Amino acid sequence: MTATLELMKEPKKHSDELTLDPADWDAFRSLAHRAVDDMVSYLATVRERPVWQPFPERAARALSGPAPRAGAGDEATYRDFVENVLPYPLGNIHPRFWGWVIGTGTPLGMLAEMLAAGMNPNVGGFDDGAARVERQVLDWSKELLGFPPGASGLLVSGGSMANLLGLTVARNARAGFDVKEDGLLAGPPLRVYASTESHSSVKKAVEMLGLGATALRSVPVDAAYSIDVAALRVAIAEDRALGLRPFCVVGGAGTVNTGAFDDLSALADLAEEEGLWLHVDGAFGALAALSPALRPLVRGMERADSLAFDFHKWMYLPYDVACVLVKDDAAHRRTFGYSASYLSSTSARGVTPVSHGFSEYGPELSRGFKALKVWMGLKSHGVDAFAAQIDQNVAQARHLAGLVQATPQLSLEAPVPLNIVCFRYVDPALDATALDRLNEEIVVTLHESGVAVPSYTRLSGRYVIRVAITNHRSRRSDFDLLVREVVALGRRLVEASSRASRREPALP
Repeated sequence: MTATLELMKEPKKHSDELTLDPADWDAFRSLAHRAVDDMVSYLATVRERPVWQPFPERAARALSGPAPRAGAGDEATYRDFVENVLPYPLGNIHPRFWGWVIGTGTPLGMLAEMLAAGMNPNVGGFDDGAARVERQVLDWSKELLGFPPGASGLLVSGGSMANLLGLTVARNARAGFDVKEDGLLAGPPLRVYASTESHSSVKKAVEMLGLGATALRSVPVDAAYSIDVAALRVAIAEDRALGLRPFCVVGGAGTVNTGAFDDLSALADLAEEEGLWLHVDGAFGALAALSPALRPLVRGMERADSLAFDFHKWMYLPYDVACVLVKDDAAHRRTFGYSASYLSSTSARGVTPVSHGFSEYGPELSRGFKALKVWMGLKSHGVDAFAAQIDQNVAQARHLAGLVQATPQLSLEAPVPLNIVCFRYVDPALDATALDRLNEEIVVTLHESGVAVPSYTRLSGRYVIRVAITNHRSRRSDFDLLVREVVALGRRLVEASSRASRREPALP
């Protein structure tokens, strides 16, 4: 033992041997402490800054030019970050960022990212602490979202990748021929079904799978923006009559435009009758299952063959981490598993790859330690705290919807089943085109002023202001402020436009 410990001591370094470790560990420790203090202060004071601000020319110049051949050192590099990067964020950590569906992050999640980077494991297929943490996160996910213990899963970068993996397993499992071995030409053209409100990542996945964009059949929605199940039945029957092979239905749990939910129980019944794979895109809405009050919205999700959802959206964790769950472990592993000598376990001892490692469930061999921030977040805050935050966001959405309905200058443009509110400024004197331009100008002005960042979409052809609330820092007073600002902006813009139209033309 003494000899082994002797070998483990710091070896003598020859003068010509290089390393990227700091020459002065105490100086680096001091810089690291300063960086942590700076970032904690940055988060603690976030409400005092604009949500977003345009990137200045000075900083743009600093972030251009050729790659440095000689390093500037840690201190100068950190100063460059503080001056030219840190002050100009997207803004999603701010309490009044409600753009798209982008999560807020947490202070503990920031710390977890540092710890994960310090360990720097490759969570691909070894038996180590990082892999054990990911397995526990997957077990917790199955428990919380109603999947059986024997289901498989994988942490991935985001909902787009989770959808791609789920649909890849669906294609291979339900094609009716060996796609993996023989390719798509070995059988009839395949078809996937999703509503017209489905996320663009579903179409992108279908294209990446080599099926072609026409393989995705878009099914109309009802007044609540949920898939029309009767129209879906007709579409499947029509395609079968043409000799095509339907293999998958994609259900939406919280659509990106309005937060609508498809009738997942009805889709599960239909998929069972037709022998189709049911994949649920639950990017943020699947996590409504954490709340007892909201869980009825996702009834039927537990019957899905695969499920995609993000932790970095409605669990507020830092980017990036999402998850795909697959009920049929064997089908999942058949899709991505490969046998190679360098990935085979040759001994029960030492550091060797494990059977059924994560690399057998997705395309990546090299995988980062995404699980740590999820694990630490759940361990520290508990599931109930996240459920309470989700409930709070839904209550805030209903508060905002109520404000919109009580304000004559505003119009609520879609139901609010969850956490997304779509509305717009209205003026009876303006036509549809002018109203679209007006609402677009309101959104852009809100962004540039730094007051708030909502996003936008089109519903029934109309440009609408879209507020997606996945923000644990927002308060009701922030939504009160938003409504006041939108009304004030709309009034000023209409008055300015009216004054401009009344001006006499200039004399020649």
